[in-house]
Amino acid sequence: MAYFAVQYTYSDDTAELDRVRPQHRAFLAMLTNGPLLASGPFVDAEQPSALLILRAGSVAEVERHLDEDPFWEAGLIKGRDVTEWNPLIGVFAD
Repeated sequence: MAYFAVQYTYSDDTAELDRVRPQHRAFLAMLTNGPLLASGPFVDAEQPSALLILRAGSVAEVERHLDEDPFWEAGLIKGRDVTEWNPLIGVFAD
């Protein structure tokens, strides 16, 4: 299993983000029983965005999980960059 860093870039539609956020957070909380290790928004970013750290077998597997995110389904994620990550030092290092 590999680690993956995912950067979400959100829509500028703050009203719709606020409306769907409870379902989005409930979905992410559910994923902590599986591949999601950590997630959260970037602070003071120019564009609303977040970082998610997952452990999975492939980029395709990560994308399959995240395709069910209510933000994704509602079109509120403008960008989703999935990158394999190799932590060498710290709590995620093997």
